[in-house]
Amino acid sequence: MHKLILKPGREKSLKRRHPWVFSGAVAKVQGKPDAGETVEVHSATGEFLALAAFSPQSQIVARIWDWGKRAIDGAFFRERIAQAVGQRRSLLDGADTDAMRLLHGESDGLPGVVADRYADTLVLQLTSAGADAWRDVIAEALVEASGAARVWERSDAEVRELEGLAPASGPLRGPREPARIVVREHGLKFEVDLERGHKTGFYLDQRDNRLRVRRLARGRDVLDGFCYTGGFALNAQAGGARSVMAVDSSAEALALARANAELNGLSGVDWVGGDVFQMLRHLRDGRRQFDLITLDPPKFAPTAAHVARAARAYKDINLLAFKLLRPGGSLVTFSCSGGVSIDLFQKIIAGAALDAGVNAQIVERLGAAPDHPVALNFPEGDYLKGLVCRVAQ
Repeated sequence: MHKLILKPGREKSLKRRHPWVFSGAVAKVQGKPDAGETVEVHSATGEFLALAAFSPQSQIVARIWDWGKRAIDGAFFRERIAQAVGQRRSLLDGADTDAMRLLHGESDGLPGVVADRYADTLVLQLTSAGADAWRDVIAEALVEASGAARVWERSDAEVRELEGLAPASGPLRGPREPARIVVREHGLKFEVDLERGHKTGFYLDQRDNRLRVRRLARGRDVLDGFCYTGGFALNAQAGGARSVMAVDSSAEALALARANAELNGLSGVDWVGGDVFQMLRHLRDGRRQFDLITLDPPKFAPTAAHVARAARAYKDINLLAFKLLRPGGSLVTFSCSGGVSIDLFQKIIAGAALDAGVNAQIVERLGAAPDHPVALNFPEGDYLKGLVCRVAQ
């Protein structure tokens, strides 16, 4: 088997079981492994450290499959996938949903592999060279472990370019149609666009947070920024909000949001198309006020190199939101940027409140739903950060 030999002292992160090897840590490659091929990782002194998938075009040149010497084959993937699917069954036992994450990449010991279940359909996203090389094996193992009727691939994330991989999207197992399916969550129904929806079609990580917003919304005027297909807005409406305004720049997303409102027999949401930054300024200038505002923007900082720009964007939208809140109002604000830590995010929100001239408290911290676990040896998996802030009366 081909080998990666690390530079002296660069084995420390692997000794702590961090699952990534960066190109700068590698002294030499023994042999000529292909992209996605399994290689052994050794220290400078020759000590065996792990088995990993090789990715020569990425800064993350290897992702760890296993810390011991074993075969990385079909049996390996069937074992890992069956274990992860079984854990989801226990985590969500009795949960009112038929949509959940089954595989969560590194945190399930499967770097670059994400799989979400939407009713009888699995959506598979492969974002690393190693995962891509095992596509068919992974799809078969998922069907076997879950009993789902079909598998749809959504390996079209931009991160694949860093791996030298072309986008891949479409059916892997079972019929192509329909490209839209309906799932249920906490008594509501949502239509999911498998072909063009964000991520794998829906933000499953926000499941519990949508329910939290429903419970906060009763009798309140609600503004939902970056509403996408209406997850927070419709939960607010279902929770008895006095009024709901939902804003998104995507006409396609808003069309699906309106369809979801009809699907649930919910009327009265004011669906507004437009840039959220501009709309917040327009509402501020018009002296509009709300009792509850949710902000769930897209990933402003996909990598650490984008953090400074992302911090400015997060501060701008949250400053405007604080200005739009009535005394006693609540801001539910999120960052899904892996490059922005929870400490930095809290500092940004504190700065926004200061510049807005309001006194605010953090009353709750939010994160991803439990089917998105975070391995303790992989803190980068803790990407979704949320704060519930209350403005003083």
